[in-house]
Amino acid sequence: MDYINRAINIKELLEKGQVLVIYGPRRVGKTTLVSNFLKEYSKPYLSKTGDDIIARTILSSEDLSRITNLVEGYSLFFIDEAQQIENIGKGLKLIVDSQKEMNVIATGSSSFDLANKIGEPLLGRKRTITLYPISVFELLKQLPKSAVFSMRDTLLLYGGYPQIVTEKNVSRKIELLQEIVSSALFKDIFELEKVKSPQKILDLVKMLAYQIGQPVSAGSLANDLDIDAKTVERYLDLLEKNFIIFRLGAFSRNLRNTIRFKQKYFFWDVGIRNAIINNFNAISGRDDMGGLWENFCVVERIKRNAYIGIEKPNYYFYQSYQNQEIDLIEEMNGYRAFECKWRAGKLSRNKDWKTEYPENPVLVINKDNFTDFF
Repeated sequence: MDYINRAINIKELLEKGQVLVIYGPRRVGKTTLVSNFLKEYSKPYLSKTGDDIIARTILSSEDLSRITNLVEGYSLFFIDEAQQIENIGKGLKLIVDSQKEMNVIATGSSSFDLANKIGEPLLGRKRTITLYPISVFELLKQLPKSAVFSMRDTLLLYGGYPQIVTEKNVSRKIELLQEIVSSALFKDIFELEKVKSPQKILDLVKMLAYQIGQPVSAGSLANDLDIDAKTVERYLDLLEKNFIIFRLGAFSRNLRNTIRFKQKYFFWDVGIRNAIINNFNAISGRDDMGGLWENFCVVERIKRNAYIGIEKPNYYFYQSYQNQEIDLIEEMNGYRAFECKWRAGKLSRNKDWKTEYPENPVLVINKDNFTDFF
């Protein structure tokens, strides 16, 4: 495969008077997605990037005449890496308010920074979507089920970044992942947030990579890192808002003896997680398959739900002090519960859930049936 068709259809999402904002990690394919759309776009368009100092100066100026002179005469305006531009929300607002027939697309790799600059100025004038690493859902749209099934172990080891999925050479896959981790993954955090102790963030990420699937607290992480809990919370927030990790809170409704004050942290891409700890060992010889499989299943389910356009569910995990557990609970007009078991035939132990929610049985996702859930 030279290119994976993505689940996001830009043509269907464009609306005049609205800015289409596409969030997502660096190197996940946002620019490629828009560029491929523009290849088929028959009307005049203008494409700029936040790295372009002239465009950055004009769009951050809040000067209507300068901004109008930049975009006038085009049917569509695309600004890539918009998080690089101060006051970009106000600049885009001037465009959509003055150019009523123009379509506008903005992409950004830092949801924290871009959301701050776009949110309030574009209130009621934007549509936001997130592009994730390539999902099993997207692969199943393009390939036979058997082909996707055969990619399972490769996806578990190297993840879903487009450049990684299409690369055939395993050594090159690892090189590319290591390059993403070393040069792109933390770029917005270090450049835009001016973190005083970058090594502590790197240590925190590595710690989370070793503890996927395990409930943790900010306090315990702070103790291990020898920093205060508030700093850990800030770092975790930055890592989430830059699409590196995400958290699941604990589910406690009506269930007894529940662990309530811890979180589980997962990576948006398991290949990135493996690169962080430099572990690309074969699936058959790994001692972390439980956590790795859980991370893979949880993130693939969340991506699938996002792409099919259902109302965003709330997501939780459940674990009791008696070690009854459920890996993923979706709350949306009721509950759906999932356990992630690598080996087929392993059953979930969750007596409390079965007693309290008998109409919502726990579904087991294993290495043989995973395509049915994604």
